[in-house]
Amino acid sequence: MTDSGRDKTVVNLSRIYTGTGDAGTTRLGDGTRVAKTDLRIEAGGAVDELNACLGGAVAFAPSPRGRELLEAIQNHLFDLGADLTIPLPVDPDEKGKSRLRIEPDQVSGLEATIDEINEEIEPLRSFVLPGGGQVAAFLHLARTVCRRAERVTWALVERGEEINPSVPTYLNRLSDLLFVLARHENREAGVGEPLWSPGGGDREGGGSG
Repeated sequence: MTDSGRDKTVVNLSRIYTGTGDAGTTRLGDGTRVAKTDLRIEAGGAVDELNACLGGAVAFAPSPRGRELLEAIQNHLFDLGADLTIPLPVDPDEKGKSRLRIEPDQVSGLEATIDEINEEIEPLRSFVLPGGGQVAAFLHLARTVCRRAERVTWALVERGEEINPSVPTYLNRLSDLLFVLARHENREAGVGEPLWSPGGGDREGGGSG
């Protein structure tokens, strides 16, 4: 999964705080001012949280393949965040303006990567508990945040918002990729996968409360 041929956008931030959001509102990418509790802002915040989780995974030295994938995905998530903050216009050519949008080829790239990695790991014989090595633990955490970002995006659709259909599809595929990548990273690190044991634990007691 590569980003060859994709445009690079340079941002020049000369000031970090402005105070314009102190009243509980913020601006979307098209300049519209909305409440910070707006679902579109919530969706973007979940994507930002997801990206931070992936940064945690990168910090714990994943395999070379894992690092390459995660860094590409982190860039994709900036595209996706921009997509969410700019309401989809009715005009299909976006009124002549160039906007960052998640494209179907980014979704198909995730699918191809999932298939490749899944062929390299052992078939599942039980459900996997989130955890294992440090990288895998962060990837499982990222997977759950990704699912939340997807749910909030669908809530936007249910509210009647026009959303690029590739956005929730990308998030759906990404959560699957993070799952298989977590398994791959545990294998690369020589860490056994923690597996679900139905009814596991001390049924006779030992718990608190």
